[in-house]
This record gives sequence, structure tokens and C-alpha cells, in this order.
Amino acid sequence: MVELDQERLLTAKEAAQYLRVSLLTLSKIEKQGGIVPFRTPGGHRRYSHEMLYEYLEGSRRMPESEENRTN
Repeated sequence: MVELDQERLLTAKEAAQYLRVSLLTLSKIEKQGGIVPFRTPGGHRRYSHEMLYEYLEGSRRMPESEENRTN
């Protein structure tokens, strides 16, 4: 029998807690294209740990315009 690596997806509330933001801020991040959640057949948003981690890592990078000013 083959075991599938099934990662548990987080709800919007859990994702907001993981990112330490409000649900409203999570929604704004999505509208800006920072995160694209999976949708359940019922339309609920679900998030993987990987997508949230990648968002956090990307948000820590200094914007190019600021990098140019410091060099």
C-alpha cells in the first residue's frame, strides 16, 4: 500500500493566526496576489503551510527601490 503525503490545510482563521494578522489583513494579502488559497467545493479558503511560509519569506525581502538606496 502506498502512503500519500497529505499535508493538512489550514482554515482562514488558522492561516491568519500563523501569519499573526487579522482575517481582514489576510483577505487584503489575497486581493494583492500575495497568497492564492485553495478553494473547497463549498467555496471555503484553505492554505498550505508551504504557501504561508513562502509569503513570510518573500515579505522579509527588501524592495528593490530600497536596496538601490542603501548601495
